Amino acid sequence: MSETLDVAHNVVLSDDAVAKVKALLEQEGRDDLRLRVAVQPGGCSGLMYQLYFDERELEGDAIRDFGGVEVIVDKMSKPYLDGATIGFADSIDRQGFTIDNPNAAGSCACGDSFH
Repeated sequence: MSETLDVAHNVVLSDDAVAKVKALLEQEGRDDLRLRVAVQPGGCSGLMYQLYFDERELEGDAIRDFGGVEVIVDKMSKPYLDGATIGFADSIDRQGFTIDNPNAAGSCACGDSFH
């Protein structure tokens, strides 16, 4: 583990999202992966969310465990995601991860980017 690993961030993973991540990890057959949540420049609103599995721990990463699912946020993304909640929707009109971010002043119609 990195010596500079911060043990806290304020991103929350809902129970539905925890269950979905566990199911995806089980399908992958790996127990060394974590869910990395990041913000990158791009998208029609200026910033894009990225969610992906990662085995790495980088300097400045913040990590938090949700019932066996570790969520990592890098130090650059942490202020943009402070207080965000990641959920999982599974309905007739939508299936996928959702992000409710109190720091987003606006977003595009697709919901994948914000400013």
